[in-house]
Amino acid sequence: MLDNTLTLILAGGVGSRLKPLTAHRSKPAVPFGGKYRIIDFCLANCLHSGLRRVLVLTQYKSLSLQKHLRDGWSIFNPELGEYITPIPPQMQDGERFYSGTADAIYQNLYLLERNQADHVLILSADHIYRMDYAAMLEQHVASGADVTIACMETSVQEAVNFGVMRVDDEGRIVDFHEKPETPATLPDEPAHSLVSMGIYLFRMDLLQQVLMSDHAAEASNHDFGQDIIPALIGARRVMSYRFGGAGGRVSCDRYWRDVGTLDAYYQANMDLLEAVPPLDLYQPDWAIRTHQKQAPPARTVPGASGSEGIFINSIIAGGSVISGGSVQHSILFPRVFVGDEAVVEQSILFEGVKVGAGARLLRVIVDRDVQIPPGEHIGYDLARDRQRFTVSEQGVVVVPRGYRFEGR
Repeated sequence: MLDNTLTLILAGGVGSRLKPLTAHRSKPAVPFGGKYRIIDFCLANCLHSGLRRVLVLTQYKSLSLQKHLRDGWSIFNPELGEYITPIPPQMQDGERFYSGTADAIYQNLYLLERNQADHVLILSADHIYRMDYAAMLEQHVASGADVTIACMETSVQEAVNFGVMRVDDEGRIVDFHEKPETPATLPDEPAHSLVSMGIYLFRMDLLQQVLMSDHAAEASNHDFGQDIIPALIGARRVMSYRFGGAGGRVSCDRYWRDVGTLDAYYQANMDLLEAVPPLDLYQPDWAIRTHQKQAPPARTVPGASGSEGIFINSIIAGGSVISGGSVQHSILFPRVFVGDEAVVEQSILFEGVKVGAGARLLRVIVDRDVQIPPGEHIGYDLARDRQRFTVSEQGVVVVPRGYRFEGR
């Protein structure tokens, strides 16, 4: 079954709600967790699930993403029919970019037509989770499904942001609405709904058929959740697959996050610092692979004042130096420098950030290669910060890539 499955990863998202982190990179290429990119999670799931034929559909500001795929994910052997291949827009349907998730695949329909696969797994590149897709494929085949949709339970309040489904006793989806104002609830749990994770498994022949029909429909949004899936309910055997269910080889932490906003992105990073993180990055047989530049070990050293460099409950990547400063409940990417008596709290510092002596950062995300001047304070006066930076709804300050402070 795995050899007869083609995986398509939708990785062209603009990620406008993540700006300025997406000002120079696509959403799947945004750094995460001290060493990873967001796309690493679904690619690692493919690797450990035994899926070896993967096409990554790119579009928006894709250079950083394509370099990452080249440097970190050129691991399969094309001579054995294995590959992870980025596919930029081919303009097969006129001189236009993708107008929806279904349109992105329709414009690459020739890739499906020349492929010998029986099944197509469609993934989004911008979610943080671990999942064994092989278990979903096994259920898909065993149930005789035309389409299988991965789903999970969430609160009714959160369900308004997802495709909400109702299922019968055998798990067949009998109703599906994208982002409804009043979500359907679970029969035995009125405070919870069953929602789509945006993971779709199709029979190859059916996918080609529905994509062509959808393209011909002028009123369509060319979107799986809004158009394709609702049209198939009742007409085809559309089954649900419960996330974290029996049969998967990955430990069932059932952690899934859409990191599409600055606050969601920040919180997902902070989740990694919990005493028992809800996302287990340390399962030895399900490691999250990435590209990592060679760097010396991280270290702490005394500063000029004699203060010891310390870090408390933090993730510190290679090449980082804490020279007499203090890092608390924070995440430092490679080659970060924290100067004498500087204090970094509840913050995320991207690669190459330098924090000057005596500076203080609280709940701040600093994009790469920014130099924070000595004595600078960020995160303590949000009114002042809003005049210079982006501040999220929950008060997280974001310093954009390459920002130059006045007088510097």
